[in-house]
Amino acid sequence: MGKSPTQVLVVDDEEDLELLVRQKFRRKIREGEFNFFFAHNGKEALDVLNENPDVHLVLSDINMPVMDGLTLLNELAAKDRDVQAVMVSAYGDMKNIRTAMNRGAFDFLTKPIDFNDFETTIEKSIRHVQSVQAAAEVHDRLVAVKQELDMARNVQTSFEPNPLPASDHYDVKALIIPAREVGGDLYDFFFLDESHLGLVIADVSGKGVPAALFATVTQALLRAVRLKDYLAPGNCLTIVNDLLCENNPTCVFTTLFFGVLDLQTGDFKYANAGHNLPRVVKTNAEIEVVPKTGNIVLGVQPGHKYRTGEIQLTPGDTLFLYTDGVTEAQDNQNMEFTESRLDERLAKLSGASSELVVTNVVDAVHEFVGDAVQSDDITCLSVRFLAPLTVHPS
Repeated sequence: MGKSPTQVLVVDDEEDLELLVRQKFRRKIREGEFNFFFAHNGKEALDVLNENPDVHLVLSDINMPVMDGLTLLNELAAKDRDVQAVMVSAYGDMKNIRTAMNRGAFDFLTKPIDFNDFETTIEKSIRHVQSVQAAAEVHDRLVAVKQELDMARNVQTSFEPNPLPASDHYDVKALIIPAREVGGDLYDFFFLDESHLGLVIADVSGKGVPAALFATVTQALLRAVRLKDYLAPGNCLTIVNDLLCENNPTCVFTTLFFGVLDLQTGDFKYANAGHNLPRVVKTNAEIEVVPKTGNIVLGVQPGHKYRTGEIQLTPGDTLFLYTDGVTEAQDNQNMEFTESRLDERLAKLSGASSELVVTNVVDAVHEFVGDAVQSDDITCLSVRFLAPLTVHPS
């Protein structure tokens, strides 16, 4: 398919100008490079533009009957038309030419018209029109992308759990700061029954929308299977992993930690699919690392049997879960925040509320990073076991 001709509107009350233009550009008109429209005043020009929205270049005389060129410029600006204007006037009429330029004219020609200069000006104006249109197209695409990202962010945000009600037995708070509009980190918390609290944190490989979509799918799958055998979280992850592996041609994977806290006893059963090792902040400010369970990441190897680990929390202990966006956050010298800095900060937060723990850790990361660009999502989840829950038989 050939390139569409450039549409040009010439506005002048001199009848012979149309013949001169058609004669000068007859070859390019015949070869389909240009298509000229003609009008004898500004009012006729507006009618032509209304009937031919593909016209983006206007060459107009300033002095014309009915509607002059300066008024035409005002009309084009008022209607926000995507049109570039080149004004034509007598050489001695520089005052009107300056006025035209101030009103948005792209260029000007003087009479009597030099048709070589006329052609050069048209070609220069066309290049300008094309660059403006290209910029507008890029802008429109960026707007569309932003709208899609906003929609994706809204969908992802809708999967974040609602805050749990205040309790004398537990204190839960999470915080996520995506590095982009949407992120590949996720957290979740939910009651599996009246005394068992489920906790999830995960980090999908990659960034942006693909990671966010995979994170949302992973979270939805885990929510769907969480009641199947929640006293053995490894069994739940085995099911989720097989489902993720069924249709994963791009080999996206996710690290994930899923644990279940028994609020009656403080017993905490968990399965760790290649995720960062959570911390337990003891009441005496000691930091204990939650042991590994020897499991691989989700979404890579179907049939893997995920094992369950178990630890015991005592009243006052805080369980802190996080993604590597915390410990691997870098400053301008590419130095990382590190696990040791995290442990030092957590030790100072022994006995603090979960909200204070997550906000204080994130503040410490931001203080360390300074004005360096955030390169990864930052997510953390804090759960404090306050006192055993007594469940009365129904």
